[in-house]
Amino acid sequence: MGQMERLQKVMARAGVASRRRCEELIAAGLVKVNGKVVQEPGVKVDPAADRILVEGEGINLSPARQYILMYKPRGYITTMSDEKGRRKVPDLLKDNANDGRVYPVGRLDYDSEGLLLLTNDGDLTHALTHPRHQIPKTYQVRVAGVPDKIGLKQMEKGLLLADGPTAPAKVRFKSEKNGNALLEITIHEGRKHQVKRMCAHIGYPVMRLKRTSLGGLDIADLKPGQYRHLTGVELRMLRRKCGLGNNK
Repeated sequence: MGQMERLQKVMARAGVASRRRCEELIAAGLVKVNGKVVQEPGVKVDPAADRILVEGEGINLSPARQYILMYKPRGYITTMSDEKGRRKVPDLLKDNANDGRVYPVGRLDYDSEGLLLLTNDGDLTHALTHPRHQIPKTYQVRVAGVPDKIGLKQMEKGLLLADGPTAPAKVRFKSEKNGNALLEITIHEGRKHQVKRMCAHIGYPVMRLKRTSLGGLDIADLKPGQYRHLTGVELRMLRRKCGLGNNK
């Protein structure tokens, strides 16, 4: 019998997601241990002996580290399985690209597109999603109508949403087409539907959303559905920004 560890810690080490996100997956009933659904995040497991499934997929506790940069198309969900039968981000990975069971870092909505990082590096996932590190995320956002300068300034300074105030953001008006504005919004938080809620709060609902960059990475060389592995330079840059040093 191996050493017993908390379930969410084992999942995070396998690269599933940050510990907080792993706790959410457990509470949602999406994790099974030896065939039984476990919804208590504090439960202890033996990673050497227990079989752990996350959304129906087994986890690998000693995978080769992989770091994949993808241009997620609209019409795909960022989960490993879906009871509605919708197309999933893992469906886009061909050949042996998902041998290491990579998982999305954060979320992009079904109807959103753009940059998505997938990895099985639990430490990097945790660091990128922890607000302490202030990792910037930039979005191109088409909204219904044209916000005035007052509305844009409100978003920049911070808005009071249902789950609390937002941190200051960078908001830039880019263009107008058919009476609808294209905005560029950079945030450092990762709340669910945050950009959509910010725009709706000032009265201009989002029509289309695309994430263009994350922590200095961009998808200028990719088309929807395409992906590539991070370069060594890109990985070192990310790890440095997250305070993880340069070792893989």
